[in-house]
Amino acid sequence: MTGMRGLSVFISDIRNCQNKEAERLRVDKELGNVRTCFKNEKVLTPYKKKKYVWKMLYIHMLGYDVDFGHMEAVSLISAPKYPEKQVGYIVTSCLLNENHDFLRLAINTVRNDIIGRNETFQCLALTLVGNIGGRDFAESLAPDVQKLLISSSCRPLVRKKAALCLLRLFRKNPDAINVDGWADRMAQLLDERDLGVLTSSTSLLVALVSNNHEAYSSCLPKCVKILERLARNQDVPQEYTYYGIPSPWLQVKAMRALQYFPTIEDPSTRKALFEVLQRILMGTDVVKNVNKNNASHAVLFEALSLVMHLDAEKEMMSQCVALLGKFISVREPNIRYLGLENMTRMLMVTDVQDIIKKHQSQIITSLKDPDISIRRRALDLLYGMCDVSNAKDIVEELLQYLSTAEFSMREELSLKAAILAEKFAPDLSWYVDVILQLIDKAGDFVSDDIWFRVVQFVTNNEDLQPYAASKAREYLDKIAIHETMVKVSAYILGEYGHLLARRPGCSASELFSILHEKLPTVSTTTIPILLSTYAKLLMHTQPPDPELQKQIWAIFKKYESCIDVEIQQRAVEYFELSKKGAAFMDVLAEMPKFPERQSSLIKKAEDVEDTADQSAIKLRAQQQPSNALVLADPQPVNGAPPPLKVPSVSGSTGPESVARSLSQPNGTLSNIDPQNPSPDLLSDLLGPLAIEGPPGAVSSEQHGPIGAGGAPDEVDGSAIVPVEEQTNTVELVGNIAERFHALCLKDSGVLYEDPYIQIGIKAEWRGHHGRLVLFLGNKNTSPLTSVQALILPPAHLKLELSPVPDTIPPRAQVQSPLEVMNIRPSRDVAVLDFSYKFGTNVVSAKLRIPAVLNKFLQPLQLTSEEFFPQWRSLTGPPLKLQEVIRGVRPLVLPEMANLFNSFHVTICPGLDPNPNNLVASTTFYSESTGAMLCLARIETDPADRTQLRMTVGSGDPTLTLELKEFIKEQLIAIPVGSRALVPAAGPGPGQAPPAVQPPSPVIAADDPGAMLAGLL
Repeated sequence: MTGMRGLSVFISDIRNCQNKEAERLRVDKELGNVRTCFKNEKVLTPYKKKKYVWKMLYIHMLGYDVDFGHMEAVSLISAPKYPEKQVGYIVTSCLLNENHDFLRLAINTVRNDIIGRNETFQCLALTLVGNIGGRDFAESLAPDVQKLLISSSCRPLVRKKAALCLLRLFRKNPDAINVDGWADRMAQLLDERDLGVLTSSTSLLVALVSNNHEAYSSCLPKCVKILERLARNQDVPQEYTYYGIPSPWLQVKAMRALQYFPTIEDPSTRKALFEVLQRILMGTDVVKNVNKNNASHAVLFEALSLVMHLDAEKEMMSQCVALLGKFISVREPNIRYLGLENMTRMLMVTDVQDIIKKHQSQIITSLKDPDISIRRRALDLLYGMCDVSNAKDIVEELLQYLSTAEFSMREELSLKAAILAEKFAPDLSWYVDVILQLIDKAGDFVSDDIWFRVVQFVTNNEDLQPYAASKAREYLDKIAIHETMVKVSAYILGEYGHLLARRPGCSASELFSILHEKLPTVSTTTIPILLSTYAKLLMHTQPPDPELQKQIWAIFKKYESCIDVEIQQRAVEYFELSKKGAAFMDVLAEMPKFPERQSSLIKKAEDVEDTADQSAIKLRAQQQPSNALVLADPQPVNGAPPPLKVPSVSGSTGPESVARSLSQPNGTLSNIDPQNPSPDLLSDLLGPLAIEGPPGAVSSEQHGPIGAGGAPDEVDGSAIVPVEEQTNTVELVGNIAERFHALCLKDSGVLYEDPYIQIGIKAEWRGHHGRLVLFLGNKNTSPLTSVQALILPPAHLKLELSPVPDTIPPRAQVQSPLEVMNIRPSRDVAVLDFSYKFGTNVVSAKLRIPAVLNKFLQPLQLTSEEFFPQWRSLTGPPLKLQEVIRGVRPLVLPEMANLFNSFHVTICPGLDPNPNNLVASTTFYSESTGAMLCLARIETDPADRTQLRMTVGSGDPTLTLELKEFIKEQLIAIPVGSRALVPAAGPGPGQAPPAVQPPSPVIAADDPGAMLAGLL
């Protein structure tokens, strides 16, 4: 190979490689050749060195490590000819970073090129320094680069590169530019007529004034003159005019530099600047051309930022708001987003809030925008523009939107609605109404801080107490209420329910009765509050009602042996206190007023307040998969009642302190429960079990995750092994992935079929044991020879496959039993490595065996008395896990219930008062766990059937995780036509499978019974 043809041939060879391994071999071979040539320095001419260095760069661009030849690349920088010098500069800038030792060897050569008279070499050197930067370059070369920039003899091309190079050096080492000697020079550069040099110099100015604006105050009027020149389109070459806009990049840079200066003192300069800004505001509109929109809006929004920075007159501010109001009503989402974001920033300017309120209806419309980023900006804007005059309208809109908002926004919505209701409530009764509506509509997303705060308001305002108690009583009449509503209602009625004694349905016994109905559905966090309420009701009933006293004492006695220490202590001490007569009333006296303090909600909102960019980053982070479930017990913050600590009756604590501690509205916070799951989310941990693939010719396609049990990466595929270089492939009959998924939900069917053979399965399951029979049927009039079947088991299964005969006669069927034993919970799948020979063709396939997790589940239906004690005993991660699942195939509840029943997870009706939720139970069998009870709760969103919240619990952490992920896979990866795969009523574990009809004379392609005859 001579000349650069060697490089062309090498690139062609790389492009012609059939796979990655072949490419790697070719690269390794070439690197070996290059290394050998570099060692023989006698024959290494600059031309050959250039050629080999080009190859190194190409290999580096392919992603391979090139750990040699750096010295040869650096040495080319000092070559006298342009082709070699160009290669040296390019490759050095690509292969080496600013901390590489070899760069120090090149500093003198680079400096010589910079101070030399060859403009081409100067450009190469400046480009290298600008790309690599580094403190060493900054200390050694900054003065020379500065001289080039201010030189009148250099061409604009060199000066542009010098300005950008100096910008990079300044960013790496701010001391590289001496402020005292450079400020005047910088002002002179802004008088430059060449727009290329001027744009580069303005970029440098933005960096300089961001670091020290006072030193560059002389540049301020020059920036205004630049804007005047561009606004009047004076002396702007055609190549710097973009869609009719004079150099929009330079306009943006100049206005950004002006925003670093605090004020403009000179009246003439200020007047000239406002004239330019007025021209920009008047001349910008939305047009059909996207490129022109982008450029003009970039200038406009920078002008808006400058107007706000300068605190312009109210008339100009009004003009800005009117313009933004036009933008938030256009169809283009990017423009709407920018309009909402800048209008939010305008709220920081005084005297414009009233103008922004004129666009309130349009902003509320943006809450329903399909783009979540726009909805978030609209929410921020509504929150910021709210005051006493429009608080009712905005809060009502937020409450209405709360019912349809996605889960990711509901917590923020709830917090902001609660804060607005507190800050701008026209009266406290309206505030109570809003908070109770909030809890009713979005209970899972309402933090404890919110109901703590309403309790404080009610406690501190006597006039509000009867109204709050009556509203709490009304909500208890609902069929399904959230557990947070039970907490706040129980607390308020316990303290102030006696104020409603004369109203119908509000006697102590009636209040007790309706509250006690909620007890079976709440978690251990709420039971202490209910016990306190029962004690308060009993205390307020004087003389005591014997029947009520008997019922409440029975409850206290029941919980005296509760495993939860908090509940047990309350039950014991309340029971003993209730026998003390007058002392009981002293201990349970009415809660004293809370001290006035800053709202914890407002403080929380200030802590999470963010910019638009931070919100976008947060949104992207939420969409990333997480690999951990974090469930932290939320603690009360400022403004909330202190955490409950019940003193012992036998202690020396006085009645007053005991009364306060016993009357706190929050008990010990615990983990997820069936009525009030934690809002913490668990993103996807593992991929779906079955991935659909098209029917037809398949060659080792990946269809699902295979675990650590030694199964290969490629399954559910078949291929003809070439004999005498044959290249034809076998055409499959049916879709392998769909067949596997069907067999996961039933116990008989076809696992695999091609033109020569059909493999069927019949299975029977009892506990952690299973027996499968593989039916291998020859569909042709010629024998199948060299038949081999090998099971590749995962670590959690013991499998034993009976030998398969080496030959299957024509039109015959053979059986091979497979014994299965489940050792521990796992979703890994066993693989059947199967091959046979037909004529000269060898066909092989790797097929997943449907010995999956749900085969070891036994249906079990529980009553509420059986379900809830078990559910509460699972105290959170890792025994109980929760996840919000998106991308679910939309199913109505009966279809979803059928799906659960199909994989032996039984729906228990009537346990959840919310009709949109499902509660389920099952029993899992394995050698390590024995018979293990598993519980699940599915909370669906009626407004969006593609998302739901799932909570799964069991006594084994691994089982909980595996079962949760298995159910999730079934809900997401349901193939088309899956309803046909969900049997209405099929045999459960331990039941005999249905009888199979004898084979018909002609084997139907999709008839599993034809190939499964003879099992019974």
